[in-house]
Amino acid sequence: MKRLQMGFLNFLTKRKTFPHGIHPLEHKELTAQLKIRRLPFAHRMIIPLSQHRGAPSLPIVKVGQEVVRGEPIAEAGGFVSVPMHSPVTGVVRAVNELVATPEGPKARAIIIETYAGSRQEVLFEGYRDIDTMSPQELVQAVQDAGMVGLGGAAFPSHVKLLPPEGKKIDTLVVNGCECEPYLTCDHRIMLEQTEKLIRGIRMVMKATGAQRAIIGVEDNKLDAVTQIREKLPADSGISCEAVETKYPQGAEKMLITSLLGKEVPSGGIPADIGVAVYNVGTLAQLGELIPKGRGLIERVVTLSGPGVEKPGNYLVPIGTPLRFLLEQVGAKCDAGEVILGGPMMGMAVASLDVAITKGVSGVVVYKPQEEDLKPRTVFPCIKCGECLSACPVRLNPAMLGQLAGVREYELMETDYHLNDCFECGCCSYVCPSNIPLTQYFRIAKAINREAKIIG
Repeated sequence: MKRLQMGFLNFLTKRKTFPHGIHPLEHKELTAQLKIRRLPFAHRMIIPLSQHRGAPSLPIVKVGQEVVRGEPIAEAGGFVSVPMHSPVTGVVRAVNELVATPEGPKARAIIIETYAGSRQEVLFEGYRDIDTMSPQELVQAVQDAGMVGLGGAAFPSHVKLLPPEGKKIDTLVVNGCECEPYLTCDHRIMLEQTEKLIRGIRMVMKATGAQRAIIGVEDNKLDAVTQIREKLPADSGISCEAVETKYPQGAEKMLITSLLGKEVPSGGIPADIGVAVYNVGTLAQLGELIPKGRGLIERVVTLSGPGVEKPGNYLVPIGTPLRFLLEQVGAKCDAGEVILGGPMMGMAVASLDVAITKGVSGVVVYKPQEEDLKPRTVFPCIKCGECLSACPVRLNPAMLGQLAGVREYELMETDYHLNDCFECGCCSYVCPSNIPLTQYFRIAKAINREAKIIG
């Protein structure tokens, strides 16, 4: 019934959107109206040195060294890298210690023991006048802050401020869609940190030279659209548009199509058509951190799902152990499944000893008896075409799946555009035969990458 109502609303209002996609159950009512709250600090913080795309950060602290909240503890390992900052006031207990990661392989990290008696104020900062900063100074400030994309990709934010040679950014697209089920942290940020968001947008426009910015928000969050529009400065070049609630509306290529009517070329990036895409959470953090000269030490995380007793949107220090976080919200450690991110594109963890990193926007917990967790029998493809109708980038998932079945991985890439797939999960979601197509494509990409490295 809700889906029919939304479809009728979109028919009347003609919301902007993109072809294909799906409408999974949203489950956002669990946390959408809950304000952002702060949780207690864990007694032991785990700060992985590789929690972003690019080169790992390089430690600049020693075992036994006391650090204050906000102090740099690792420097960038190159241009496509960012520094790390201490999320707490405490003492360094280990450097380069191998810790568990959601991806599986262990990674090096800095371990900090939190001072229990500290008030945990941010003591490491320096005021900046952003109005007088040049674009180059803004880019450096963004890197110094350790900012990465908070929507999940965790790509260093300063790199996107400098498009490839020969490319010029004229439009900034701001992603406020938050199309993943359960997640509502971006919704709350748009409502509670509107001024910071606008300030961050203006900084990025100045750094990139973009003449306009368009904020795209799904129409299940019209309260955010109204509030943003009310607070937008006149003649700022910034506008806010409601788009259809549909998954994966928040994917950058889909949102560009919805808002601008443009299409990023196959194998290309948004800069190829003069566009840069930023998540609202990233821009709100920039709006707060850059003027104060602070580093990224915490982020808003949605904790939700059937296995969470106290769901909500929480301000969580980077490096907080997942086990500690689940204890705070009443989630049982014998949960059926714990997913970092949303259920469509998130990653199920094998260990609760991983840390919350910069790219974690949500934690979804399922109970062991959940129907969705029961194993499903995989049947042969029945050639129904549902996956073709769902794929937002108009691939042929059925053919790709058949090629994966006979290990024609190279052919998948050369003839059927495998690399245009961004693993949104739409095809797997609609497949009546329960074929795990997205997982097949992920494996195929990994094998092709390895083959190219080996030569």
